[in-house]
Amino acid sequence: MKIICIGRNYVDHIDELGNEIPKDPVVFLKPDTAILPKKMPFFIPEYSDNLQYEVELIVKINRVGKYIDKKFAHKYYDEIGLGIDFTARDLQQKLKEKGLPWEKAKAFDGSAVVGKFFHKSKFNDISNIEFSLEKNGEVVQKGNSSLMINSIDELISHVSEFFTLKIGDLIFTGTPSGVSKVVENDELRGVVQGEEAFKVRIK
Repeated sequence: MKIICIGRNYVDHIDELGNEIPKDPVVFLKPDTAILPKKMPFFIPEYSDNLQYEVELIVKINRVGKYIDKKFAHKYYDEIGLGIDFTARDLQQKLKEKGLPWEKAKAFDGSAVVGKFFHKSKFNDISNIEFSLEKNGEVVQKGNSSLMINSIDELISHVSEFFTLKIGDLIFTGTPSGVSKVVENDELRGVVQGEEAFKVRIK
């Protein structure tokens, strides 16, 4: 199982970080060791003083596919969930300045929160899914799949050009604006269409 992450897929998030809108989706990977075990707290790594949350819709792949046409992409997933791509922003910035890969800042142990999955039949429209992240009871991120630069089906098609998709693979589809630092004892809660998908404590 592999975790495929998409960067810069919401214009408002691109703007808040001062990045440029990419011509093609920005893709990076996390290993399976990045998944935070269920009911475990997230421990801020000692090498970051600016650890930030990024809430994202997640698609779980249900069949093997390569070079998937966009019009058939909907057949490759039945479930959509919510999670967090934790990012050591200070370390990421240093790596970007040197033109180096982001994995140390993005793919470390526990950096991927994977919450509850919902069958896609729960949603009236896949291209209009509302989701949010609460920090200590206050909404800090709000997103909607309608605001994605590249839709779920477009992402599946694009990613499958480079990587064979297998059953159980996860695609993190990008984060909206509102990313910010976490500190010890923060509590993060993810919500999809009004239903809780995860809750995680910061240590």
